[in-house]
Amino acid sequence: MASEPVKGPASYFPSIEKKYGKPIAEWQQIVRDRLPAKHMELVAMLKDEHGMGHGHANAVVAHTLSEKG
Repeated sequence: MASEPVKGPASYFPSIEKKYGKPIAEWQQIVRDRLPAKHMELVAMLKDEHGMGHGHANAVVAHTLSEKG
């Protein structure tokens, strides 16, 4: 049986790693290092300080924050 395709924010991860040159774990640590901050503040930080596009930044933040419970 074929595995299910990746859905949600994680579906962006391969293109994020390729485009910005860091593994997702590093991006997630950058987000965690800025906590506690609001979702959109974290998105803005990734965009402003790291040149990440809005969709990619939002995916990293959403996935990272969802892991914290």
